[in-house]
Amino acid sequence: MRAPHRAAPLGVVVLVPLGELLNWNSAVLREASRSGNYGRVIELARAHRRMTQAQLGEACGLSQSAVSRLEKKGVSPYAMDVLLRMSQLLGIPAPLLGLAGATVQARIGTESVERRQFLGAAAAVAVSPALAAVAGPVDETAQQAASLRLVTTSYRRLDGSTPSRELAEAVRSHLRLIQGLIGTAPTDVHRTRLAAVASEAASLAAWLAWDMGDSGSARSLYGAAIKAARSGANPLLAAYQVGSLAQFEAHTGNGIQALSLAQRARSLLEPGSPAVADAWLSAVEALGHSATGDRRAADRALTESRAAVQADTGAESPPWPWVFTFDESKVAGFRVTCGAKLGLSAWVSDGTGPVLTSGHAKQRALLVLDIAAGHLSAGRVEAAFALAAQALEVGLQYRSGRIVERGRALRRSFNTSSPPKIVREFDERMYDIHL
Repeated sequence: MRAPHRAAPLGVVVLVPLGELLNWNSAVLREASRSGNYGRVIELARAHRRMTQAQLGEACGLSQSAVSRLEKKGVSPYAMDVLLRMSQLLGIPAPLLGLAGATVQARIGTESVERRQFLGAAAAVAVSPALAAVAGPVDETAQQAASLRLVTTSYRRLDGSTPSRELAEAVRSHLRLIQGLIGTAPTDVHRTRLAAVASEAASLAAWLAWDMGDSGSARSLYGAAIKAARSGANPLLAAYQVGSLAQFEAHTGNGIQALSLAQRARSLLEPGSPAVADAWLSAVEALGHSATGDRRAADRALTESRAAVQADTGAESPPWPWVFTFDESKVAGFRVTCGAKLGLSAWVSDGTGPVLTSGHAKQRALLVLDIAAGHLSAGRVEAAFALAAQALEVGLQYRSGRIVERGRALRRSFNTSSPPKIVREFDERMYDIHL
């Protein structure tokens, strides 16, 4: 007689013997997977292993309530890192969670994993022979696309801790690899999947070019990302890429073009698009209005962005193609940047607390320069250049041309025949920079 299962202690994952594997080909599992209800697949696998939601959450770094929401999520977008962890912990064949099957293009969530998690995630996508035999044949073209997407997202995560100049060539090579695979793809379905992956890689390459101060290449690569997203037949991805170009144009001072692009991005969104899309595009529109000097319109767009964030209570991880969460601290950061563009020191001061604790070092340095601009517009020269000097050091550490150029722009905005000592010291530091 078989011994009964006992609930595992909190944090301990109990794996059932191979002889008691769940029938992955059962109708209920197949239907849940086919419809994109991966939470139901996870719930059934967890129950089969006699695990509580708290135990599963403890094992994969989530709260019990987060696991509960995940299991009840239905066909909403899922985050890839969570699906990968569930696949590994519960032994769920990757295709059943949309990680290597026909639904991968539309359902896969972009993972927010640290470098130490990347190899484990990649291993989960490469389905083991035993699981593949149980789950049936694997769609190799979808698996290839999923693996390439993992590489792109790993590079995106590295952006926060790696100089763009060291990362850019690897990303460009990755993009060329994807483009080459598109050229030799055997079917239209394969080309469509790879086009979506190429779009994400091109967008990252554009971001890195922008950080290096190469606006021409950044604009060209964003255009390539938009074109590839359209070939990938994914409206949400296309909206994201058009919105990314809008954000770039707003930051470079082309407010009218930014607003036109943001409007185009909105027109691409379909009913049921994630709330983060609306919140983010409203913030991008605020940047565009700030670039044109329209304070009232910028304030209205920021209010709409904050309301959309507050109304979105369901997502703990960013839905694909967003890699990072867009929360109230991000909206506060946009308000600081808008305030700097409009010369509104009050807007800059209001968001100082939240923005200095969000994002990675390069993002914080750019926001510090916006705060410095707010101090300068209020006549606080000492405070402005003390902050600018701190941001400049980060720019030098990561060899960020964008940060250095923003520092130069701040200095150009302050004209005096007899600059104080702190400004002269800033000038001397600038003279030595050749990025």
